[in-house]
Amino acid sequence: MDEVHSTGSTGPTGASSMAQEARTDEVLMASFRDGEARAFDVLVVRHRRGLFNFLLRSVQNRSRAEEMLQEVFLRVVRSKERYEQTAKFTTWVYTIARNLCVDESRRAKFRRTVSLDAPRRGPGHEEGSAMLDSVAADQVPTDDAAAAPQIRARIAVAIDALPDDQREVFLMRQVSGLSFKEIGEIVGAPENTVKSRMRYALDKLRNELADFN
Repeated sequence: MDEVHSTGSTGPTGASSMAQEARTDEVLMASFRDGEARAFDVLVVRHRRGLFNFLLRSVQNRSRAEEMLQEVFLRVVRSKERYEQTAKFTTWVYTIARNLCVDESRRAKFRRTVSLDAPRRGPGHEEGSAMLDSVAADQVPTDDAAAAPQIRARIAVAIDALPDDQREVFLMRQVSGLSFKEIGEIVGAPENTVKSRMRYALDKLRNELADFN
């Protein structure tokens, strides 16, 4: 991303960069579809953090989340010709990410089933305790005391134990900051259903973490 100099005046390069940043996601994606590679770079910078956080907290493995993030943007590139500007880019790209998470979850469940008949090879899952290093959920106990590793691990386990439909709504809302309407479009459910899933998720987390109050 081009630097914007802080000298008080904006040169041609800085003005062009600011104009790029001012464009909506949908306009940028349409420009990328029409051959403007720079527009894609702006979209990546704008959304990679939110997407990575969602993927990381879904799969609980940093290296795998990084691989999946690359796959998300690769699919955006491959599908650019099919993008319609009437579709909200955030909804579209998170649908891609969510589908990858669903596939990953299915593979993980299959591996766990197969491993029941296989010899044990390790102490357990990697990186699980770091899942919620920075989740922002005002409705769930995440005050300064939650900085302790054992408490972060406890919160991670509680979220991982949520039903799949509730967990993905919770992560999209609390980690990625998506609206209930956007989440509904991504998961293919009415907005009120999404709100209900969020409410059930919060109730379960409150009950599970009640001793933190």
